[in-house]
Amino acid sequence: MTPAASLMLPPVSFVMPVLNEAAYIAEAVASIFAQNYPNEFELLLVLGNSTDGTTALAAELAEKHPQIRLINNPTNHIPAALNLGFNAAKHSVIVRVDAHSKLNSGYVERAVTELLRTGAANIGGVMRAAGRTKKQQAIADCYNSPFGLGGGVYHGEAPAGKAESAYLGVFNRAAAVQAGGFDETILRGEDWELNRRIRNLGEKVWFDPQLKVTYYPRDSFRALAKQFWATGVWRAVIMRRYLSEHPARFFAPGLLVAALLFSAIITVIGGVGFTNNGNLTLLFLGLALPVSYLLGLIFAVFTMRPQNIRAALLRLSALPVMHLSWGLGFWRGFLFGGGSSVDRSRLR
Repeated sequence: MTPAASLMLPPVSFVMPVLNEAAYIAEAVASIFAQNYPNEFELLLVLGNSTDGTTALAAELAEKHPQIRLINNPTNHIPAALNLGFNAAKHSVIVRVDAHSKLNSGYVERAVTELLRTGAANIGGVMRAAGRTKKQQAIADCYNSPFGLGGGVYHGEAPAGKAESAYLGVFNRAAAVQAGGFDETILRGEDWELNRRIRNLGEKVWFDPQLKVTYYPRDSFRALAKQFWATGVWRAVIMRRYLSEHPARFFAPGLLVAALLFSAIITVIGGVGFTNNGNLTLLFLGLALPVSYLLGLIFAVFTMRPQNIRAALLRLSALPVMHLSWGLGFWRGFLFGGGSSVDRSRLR
């Protein structure tokens, strides 16, 4: 891009929901200031009720950088935080950012350029998970694998083009406002739901594989299970509303849990029958799915090329935590709705 073309890019507003991110917020903010965007920008930190010192760190960052504004989010919920940020933003282009991630070099300039070139209402790129510890890296490898999150376009390297949703997103603010903003009754998956409404207005959601974001997943299996439970609950709620519009991969975790439960029942019946000279065939049928699932997990771990046995075992543990937590949450949401279910993995 020529210097003259860069000067034509509009000013942007970054919006970052923040809750208990003391370990990550400084790196996330630093990646924004390292963009060297060729026009004015502001960063809105929308602060939930953190208990780990995040709010004090955010205040220190705001003292250091006059571009930072702090906004309170008493609900702690991401959709509410995003609406607060979008409504308070000064500029016509809004860059959604995550305190658990960092933008790769040139992300914003490329995104805004492509947003204007394509006429899209929202544009996003590739999420590449990374880890600081061995356990977090194992979880990150499962994120990056199609066996972990199902191969959504922004987890891979698909060609540029129209998409159903966008990771994070760089928005034409007017289009997001016209679509009604984020639905605050949906506590996870709010991005997919807003992008659905944007597309239904005849606007484009665009994917550009040259846009890269590094994401740090949860760093414990307990936190991972909480996150994926909430994801499953709210994905099911959204699917109940828009059943025909979802790719088949979103059904997979719920179907897996249902099939494993059925297999367990068949195994028990077959086992009881076998002890009484009963049905050996039923016992083998009951065991077939869990054994096949375990073999599939081992194959998936093999494709990640772990460096040693410990790394393989960590990945072998992370995958079923992701699958089964999502699947159990899915049935909770599908049968009973979302209720008060929230992602408790960042609560202290």
